[in-house]
Amino acid sequence: MNATSEAVAKETTGDVDAPFDIEVIFRAQYRRISHVIARVVRDHARAEELAVEVFLKFSRRPKAHGDKAEGWLYRTAVRMGLDELRRRERRSRYERLLGIGPRVLTPEEIHSATEEQNKVRLVLGMLPRRQSELLLLRSFDLSYAEVAAALDLNPASIGTLTARAQKAFRKEYLKRYGNE
Repeated sequence: MNATSEAVAKETTGDVDAPFDIEVIFRAQYRRISHVIARVVRDHARAEELAVEVFLKFSRRPKAHGDKAEGWLYRTAVRMGLDELRRRERRSRYERLLGIGPRVLTPEEIHSATEEQNKVRLVLGMLPRRQSELLLLRSFDLSYAEVAAALDLNPASIGTLTARAQKAFRKEYLKRYGNE
């Protein structure tokens, strides 16, 4: 358990009569949560906005304030990042259908976007939510125990589920792009 995890644990499992202080958890976890989202959406400004939304949801869900708060935050961050990717894809599809020209990309988007990353994001968006979440959380170098806590799974099954998710990713990638 690191210092930020300890802050969350202390705040969420403390005295029942003590008032819940979202600011303590926000300060302890904001940077990590926004980084998780940024790795998914590849837009740091949008990731910061989504991270604030994650904490807003967290503050409104008392059931998430227990000993699994950190896992809840990671899981929600990954889901919000994946939802953002899906929103972008839908918008792009509708713009193409309506004949609206391509949107102007910001310099940050141009710099950070590469063809391979876009392919990976698209394939992640096509996979079932749990498999996408599992692959993303593992890519952040979280341990099996941390991934299990975030996804509310048995830590002993994470290896098998990760292998299945990787196999599904490979299959979908090859189906879409072949052996490029």
